[in-house]
Amino acid sequence: MAMQCGGFLTSDCQKTMRLHCILVLSSFLGLILGYKQGDNLTLYVNKVGPYHNPQETYHYYTLPVCRPEKVHHKSLSLGEVLDGDRMAESLYHIRFRENVEKKTLCQLILSEKQVDQLREAIEELYYFEFVLDDIPIWGFVGYIEESGFLPHSHKVGLWTHLDFNIEYNGNSVIFANVSVKDVKPVPLEEGVGAAVGGVGLGGGSLTVTHTYSVHWFDSSLPHARRAERLRDYSFFPKTLEIHWLSIINSLVLVVLLLGFVIIILMRVLKNDFARYNVEEEGACDDLDQGDNGWKIIHTDVFRFPPYKSLLCAVLGVGAQFLTLATGIIVMALLGMFNVHHHGAINSAAIVLYALTSCVSGYVSGSFYTQISGQRWVWNIILTSSLFSAPLFLTWSIVNSIHWWSGSTQALPATTVLLLLGAWMLVGFPLTVIGGIVGKNRAGSFQAPCRTRNIPRQIPTQPWYKHTAVHMSIGGFLPFSAISVELYYIFATVWGREHYTLYGILLCVFAILLSVGACISVALTYFLLSGEDYRWWWRSVLSTGSTGLFIFVYSVFYYRNRSSMSGLVQTTEFFGYSLLTALVFSLMLGSVSFWASLAFIRYIYRSLKMD
Repeated sequence: MAMQCGGFLTSDCQKTMRLHCILVLSSFLGLILGYKQGDNLTLYVNKVGPYHNPQETYHYYTLPVCRPEKVHHKSLSLGEVLDGDRMAESLYHIRFRENVEKKTLCQLILSEKQVDQLREAIEELYYFEFVLDDIPIWGFVGYIEESGFLPHSHKVGLWTHLDFNIEYNGNSVIFANVSVKDVKPVPLEEGVGAAVGGVGLGGGSLTVTHTYSVHWFDSSLPHARRAERLRDYSFFPKTLEIHWLSIINSLVLVVLLLGFVIIILMRVLKNDFARYNVEEEGACDDLDQGDNGWKIIHTDVFRFPPYKSLLCAVLGVGAQFLTLATGIIVMALLGMFNVHHHGAINSAAIVLYALTSCVSGYVSGSFYTQISGQRWVWNIILTSSLFSAPLFLTWSIVNSIHWWSGSTQALPATTVLLLLGAWMLVGFPLTVIGGIVGKNRAGSFQAPCRTRNIPRQIPTQPWYKHTAVHMSIGGFLPFSAISVELYYIFATVWGREHYTLYGILLCVFAILLSVGACISVALTYFLLSGEDYRWWWRSVLSTGSTGLFIFVYSVFYYRNRSSMSGLVQTTEFFGYSLLTALVFSLMLGSVSFWASLAFIRYIYRSLKMD
C-alpha cells in the first residue's frame, strides 16, 4: 500500500520515520559504544581506477556490477569529495562476528558491450575500493595473464567471488581486507561460447553469478591502534620507511652552510668593518666616497625597487604559505590526520588557506606602506589573486578533463560553489581586513642610511654574479637539502602511501628554511660587494628558484619513478606540480628576502660603530 507522507504524517509514515531515526541513532551509538554480535555493518562501495594512476578514479557503479535498485550515497566531508570519494551503499550484508559462506550477491546478464567494458578495465589493471567502518578495502576487478611468445596467450578473467576477512577486538572492527585466494576467475575471452564456472554465454549476452564469503578473526590490537594495522597492509607498494639518510644528508648540508655564513662571511665582514670604520664618529653619509665595495653604495642600497606592489604581494602570499605549512605540520604532529579520516588533510588545508589570508593581506599592506606605495587597493587585489588566480585556472582545466572522462575527481557543482563561497566570504574579506590593518599599523622603513635622489651607476658585473647564476646556486642548494625527502612526499601525494613521519617532515622543513636564508645572505653579500645595489628582487629570485628545480624533479619522477600515464593523470600531475613549484617559490622567496633585509640593515648599522 502506498504511503503518503506529505502534509500531516500518517501512522505508517511516523513508524517509518521512527525506524529510520532508530537506525541512524544505533549506527551513531555503534561508533561510540562499539558493535554487538549480529549488528549490521554497512559496506560502502567507493571507486575504481587504473592501478598506476592514483588520481584517475571512477565511481564503482560505472562498471557493470551488482548494484541496488536505488543507490544511496553516504554523506561525505569536503576533504572526501576533494579526494574523489563517492561512497554508496552496497548489496553486501555483513553482520558483526557472523561468518558467511559463499552467499549469492546477485546474478547479472551482461551485454557484449558490458563484457568489453569489463575486459578493458581488467586489462588496464583496475582496482576497486570499498569502505567498511572507515577502513578502506582494496582489490583487483579481475585477473590478466600474459604467457609465452610462440604461441602467445592473453587471458583475462573476472573475479566473481570475494572473501572478506575482518579482524575484530571486543566490540570494534580493527581491520578488513578482501581475498581471492583459492578462487578461479571467470574467463572473459573473446569468442567463448560455453558455460564456465556458473557463466553462460549465448545470444550475445553473458550470465555471471557474484558471490561472497565473510570470515571474522580475533585480534589483540586495541581499537586505538588500528591505524597501525592499516599501515602495515601492503596492497599497494610500500616505499616509505624511516629514512635517516635523508636527515643526515640535510643536517650535514645545513651545518656546512651555517659554518660558511657564520665563520667565513663574518670574518670577511670583520675585515670590512675594520677597513671602513676609519673615523671615530663616522655616520653613513660621511663615509669616504673613494672607497669601494658594499660601503660605497650606502646611499643606494635602500632605494626602493620597481614593481613595489608585486614584490609586496609575493612577500605577503609567501608569509601566508609559511603559516599554512607550519599549521598543517603541527596539526599532523598532534594526530589530527588519522589514516581513517578520509580527506582530513585536504579539508584542513582549505580552511587554513582561507583563515591565513589575513596574514598575506597584513604583511603585504604593511610593507607596501613602508616603501611608500600609493595604490594600496590594487595591492590588496593583487595579493588576493596572486595564487588564487593560477589555482583557479589550473583547476578549471584539470576539472574539465575529469568531467569529460567521467572521473570522480571532477567536483560536483555544490562543492565548487562551496569553495568559491569560502574564498569570496572568508578568504578575500580577510585579505582586505589584513591589508587595512597592516596599512594603518605600518611604521617607517627604518633605513640606517639616507638615499640620494640620483642613483649611482652600477659597474659591469662578472658572469658569476649575474641573476641566472645566482638563481642556479640559490635554488639548487635548498633543493638538495630536501631532494631525498621529496621522493617520499611525492610518493604520498601522487601515490597511495600514508605519510606518518611528520616529526621528520618538520625537521626537513626547518632545514629548508635555514638553508634558504643562509644562501640568500651569502649571495646578497657577494652582490653588494660588487657595488650592485639591486638586491631586492635578486634576493627573492635567487632562493625562490627552488620551485623550478622542484618542477624539474616532478618531470623526472613522472618519467622514471612512476607508472602514471594517460591524459587525465598527466594533466593533473603537471598542473598541480606547477602550482607546487609556485608555492615553494613564493614561500622561499619571502624567507630569503627578509633574511637579506635583516642582514643589510645589520651591516650598515654597524658602520656607525667605533
